[in-house]
Amino acid sequence: KAKVPRENQKFDPNFKGPIHNRGCTDILCCILFILALLGYFTVGIIAWSQGDPRKVIYPTDSRGQFCGQAGTPLEKKPLLFYFNILKCASPLVLLEFQCPTTQLCVESCPNRHLTLIKAKVGNKDDQEYYKKYCKEDVDFTGLSPPQILKDGLCPAMLMPSKAFTRRCLPALATLKGGVVVVGNETTFDDGNSGTVNASDVLEASKKSNIAVEARQVAMRIFEDYTHSWHWILLGLVIAMVISLIFIVLLRFLAGIMVWIMIILVILVIGYGIFHCYMEFASLKGEPGADVTIRDLGLQTDFSVYLQIRQTWLAFMIILAIVEFIIILLLIFLRKRILIAIALIKEASRAVGHVMSSLFYPLLTFALLAVVIAYWAITAVFLSTSNEQVYKVFNTSNCSFSRQTCNPKTFNSSNASLACPDAECLFAFYGGETLYHKYLILFQFYNVFLFFWCANFVTALGQVTLSGAFASYYWAFKKPEDIPAYPIFASLGRALRYHTGSLAFGSLILSLVQVIRVLLEYLDHKLKGAQNKFAKFLLSCLKCCFWCLEKCIKFLNRNAYIMIAIYGKNFCTAARDAFFLLMRNIIRVAVLDKVTDFLLFLGKLLIVGIVGIFSFFFFSGRIKAVEQAAPSLNYYWVPILTVVVGSYLIAHGFFSVYAMCVDTLFLCFCEDLERNDGSSERPYFMSPELHDILSKSKPVEEDRNAKVSDCLAM
Repeated sequence: KAKVPRENQKFDPNFKGPIHNRGCTDILCCILFILALLGYFTVGIIAWSQGDPRKVIYPTDSRGQFCGQAGTPLEKKPLLFYFNILKCASPLVLLEFQCPTTQLCVESCPNRHLTLIKAKVGNKDDQEYYKKYCKEDVDFTGLSPPQILKDGLCPAMLMPSKAFTRRCLPALATLKGGVVVVGNETTFDDGNSGTVNASDVLEASKKSNIAVEARQVAMRIFEDYTHSWHWILLGLVIAMVISLIFIVLLRFLAGIMVWIMIILVILVIGYGIFHCYMEFASLKGEPGADVTIRDLGLQTDFSVYLQIRQTWLAFMIILAIVEFIIILLLIFLRKRILIAIALIKEASRAVGHVMSSLFYPLLTFALLAVVIAYWAITAVFLSTSNEQVYKVFNTSNCSFSRQTCNPKTFNSSNASLACPDAECLFAFYGGETLYHKYLILFQFYNVFLFFWCANFVTALGQVTLSGAFASYYWAFKKPEDIPAYPIFASLGRALRYHTGSLAFGSLILSLVQVIRVLLEYLDHKLKGAQNKFAKFLLSCLKCCFWCLEKCIKFLNRNAYIMIAIYGKNFCTAARDAFFLLMRNIIRVAVLDKVTDFLLFLGKLLIVGIVGIFSFFFFSGRIKAVEQAAPSLNYYWVPILTVVVGSYLIAHGFFSVYAMCVDTLFLCFCEDLERNDGSSERPYFMSPELHDILSKSKPVEEDRNAKVSDCLAM
């Protein structure tokens, strides 16, 4: 026989719910958390004093000056021009993400091909036009072309270019047959008695864009946010209103609302399948629509993917699989769903007596918003807190090549004398101070504290809600015995006595989450690796830590309920919760995940409704508001933001019900062990709750007995 874990709870006539006379728990972890927060604030202050977010927004010339920044001499010169784009094909670009050529801020990109020699012998207009792409205060008419080129004052030639991510890149095009041209020309005079092929320019342009490809996408996304943030905010407010309406209706019409949610989820996903099929069918016969995603490759303009049939076919298959799984689960879990609905009804009564719990998620949202904002701002300042580093760039052999230099004193330095053709150019942002050496550690600390603080805020909400609902459960006469302001009382107890315990539980979860982030980073780095065993091992580790995170979240959640009731430290509460659940494992299997599944359908419904309307609005498919929709680079950016935000909002509101169900379930198990329903030891549970949770165990026991009989035969 298997040994029954731990002992059942003893009858205590004085126990009336959450204990008021309690002491502080896990004090050492509380002190550690406070010290970590002080360190976090220190890192933020240092980063804010050293960082410069302009480095993310504006391109910089060879002297490290920002192009197009308001209030500077270069305010009217927003574009970056390369003297010799061909040098961007150098392998150095891959190492230092900087083209080894002079870069200049200009008002507009050149729109025609012109060499320095032709400009010198040309008319005044040609000279003035060419002079715009030279360094300031150049004696263009007095100096000869060789002297100008030797001193690096002007480029040897100009070619037709277009502004791309605030940079002047050659106006490349591909004619039929794969012929590459720049401004309808295949070859150019390079200004030094040679010619340049357009295909060479193409290769150099690709290399020059390696360093800015990610920034290009990021800048377009940032631009989309600036144009659509108010509509995104409106979408999130609508999601919040819909979530609140659902929760209120769930309070009064729990059974009906659950079935409505189930039916609407099936209909919404069904409509998604229908819409994907219609898009798939409409693209039939369209030029280029039959290209595969693999052939298309990685595109920075993600709307291109929506113009091929395979994308909509993939969406349709995914939605069909989700629809099939949901219907299958509903069929197999139909009896358990009836029990779970009854439990949600009982939770609705508890929420009705503690109505302030419906608005507590707003506090959680506010605290999480502060945590996320602080982390994001600190991350930006840390990533831009480097100094301008200049290096020696040259074409001939030179012992000073690629060494750091100072542009102000370079002309009088030994490097300039030893290497006449060398230039001191801006290379990248970096630094050699103690702060810069440990910058990667500060970034890691920022990420780790973000996880810790976010998990702490979530834990605080779980303890507060569980304490309030436990006060409801252990009130013998409801609502007379329910204490006044249960949410505020529970929040006060959590902050006064159990900050250390919450920090302890959050710390354990954060460590696992950080390890998962590191594994994802390693997986990204090893994508091109050929070692199959290493990739297999990494996949196994990712799977194991994913499971571990889920287990820790489940254990923490129940430990917080025990902390809210008994005021014990984290380890003791986690142990008691674990063994209490083990003694009622059948009921846990019947109700816990089924209830979570029903509440997940509610979240899915809200996300589906808001997501569909945001898709039609931002893609301009609603004719009535077509003019109001903002013009965007990627209309999926606000759609994804609204969808993710809607899910988080719905999750926050539905977490009230989830926490209520878990608290009632754990209190029911305690009540069942402490009392027997007699007049001396009466149950605190309502008769309805006793009927609900008493149904689940016999059903499973009968089923297990039948299975055992079949095996015995």
